[in-house]
Amino acid sequence: MSENIEVVVVGGGYAGVMAANRLTQRADLNVTLINSRPDFVERIRLHQLVGGSDDAVVGYREVLAEGVRLLVGTVTRIDAAGRGLELEDGGTLGYDYLVYAVGSGSTDPGVPGAAEFAYPIASLEEAQRLRTMLDGTPAKAPVTVVGAGPLGIETAAELAEAGRTVTLACGGLLGPYLHPRGRRSVAKVLARLGVTVLDGPGSAAVEVTRGAVRLEDGRELPSEVTIWTTGFGVPDLAARSGLRTDAVGRLLTDGTLTSVDDERIVATGDAAAPAGLPLRMSCQAALPLGSHAADTVLGRIAGERPAEFDRGIAAMCVSLGRRAAVFQVAHRNDTATALHVGGRLGAKLKEAACKSPIKQLAGEARKPGSHSWMVKDAERVRFARSGAPAAR
Repeated sequence: MSENIEVVVVGGGYAGVMAANRLTQRADLNVTLINSRPDFVERIRLHQLVGGSDDAVVGYREVLAEGVRLLVGTVTRIDAAGRGLELEDGGTLGYDYLVYAVGSGSTDPGVPGAAEFAYPIASLEEAQRLRTMLDGTPAKAPVTVVGAGPLGIETAAELAEAGRTVTLACGGLLGPYLHPRGRRSVAKVLARLGVTVLDGPGSAAVEVTRGAVRLEDGRELPSEVTIWTTGFGVPDLAARSGLRTDAVGRLLTDGTLTSVDDERIVATGDAAAPAGLPLRMSCQAALPLGSHAADTVLGRIAGERPAEFDRGIAAMCVSLGRRAAVFQVAHRNDTATALHVGGRLGAKLKEAACKSPIKQLAGEARKPGSHSWMVKDAERVRFARSGAPAAR
C-alpha cells in the first residue's frame, strides 16, 4: 500500500478553509491547515467587533472538516526545493503539495504619525485593540475614520449608530467602487447617522498626531481616536522564500492558481495573483478561489490538466449600521451597475451575505466537493485580461 499524500494549507481564512475542506474528497490525502490563531476570524464582521455588535470569531470545528488537522502556528519560510516548511517555534513540516492562503492585512500607511497614533482594523487583534481603546474613550470624543472604501464606511456607520461623533476622511470619492446612485444612497444614510463626510480634493490625510488628523488642504480635524482603513498588504512569506510575487507581494500564478515557480505550490485568496486577473481582495473572491485551488491540487494528483479560474464577483454589500445597507449589484467584469438595494432590505441582504460564507464552509466540510459559485463566465475573464470591457 502506498503512503498517503501530504497536503498542507498555510492560512486559515475563507480561502484556506474552503480549500482544506474540499481536499478531503480523497481518502488518501493527509490535509493539514496551519493558522496562527485557534479560531476562525470572520473578517467581514470586524467593523461589528469595533462597534460592539459581534465578536467576529467562530470555532474552527464549526467550519472545518473533521478530516483536516489544525496546527496552530506560523510558517516563517517555504523550502520549495525540499518541499518543507519552517515554523516559528523551530519545527518543520514536509508536504507533497502546498496551498498558499496567507491572506492579507494592514500595510504601512506611509503617512507621518499614522503608524504611531492611528488604529488599523484589518486583523482580529487590531480590531480588539481598537475596541478596548474606544471602551476607555468618552462617548462624545471625536473619532476620525480615514478611508472611504467598504471598511471605512462600515466602521464609520457602526460607530455613529452607537452614538459616537464620527468624521469620515475619504481622501477622494466616497465609496469609489460604488455606482453614483449607490454612492448617493450611502451618503444619505451616513448623513442621517450624523457622520461628517469629507470627500473630494484635499480630503486625504497627510499627518496624524495624538489628538488630530491634518488633511491635504490644510484642515485639521480634532481626533481622540483615529481609525486607519486604507490600504491592504499581504505577508511577505512568498518573497522571503524566493518565490516570485507581484508588486504588492501576492504569489504569482498561472490561470490555474499554480505558482509560476513550482507546480506543487498553489495559491488562493487575497495572497494570490492569478495570471494578472484583476480580482478584488474580498471574501466573495476568496471562496471560489479556495474551491479552485483545491480542484487544481486534486487534478494534478489525478494526472489531469487543471482548469483555469473563470469565476467572477457579482456584487458588493456595504453595511450602514445594523438597520441599513447598500447591496450594490455589479456587471460580471466587476464594475458597478446602476442597480442597488438600500435601506432595511439592503440590511437583510447584507446580513444574509455575511452569514453565507460560514454556511458555505460548513457545507463543504460536511460534503466535500459540493461547493459551487453562482457566477462563472469565461468571457468575463478573457475580456478582463485583455483590458476591454466585458459584454453586459
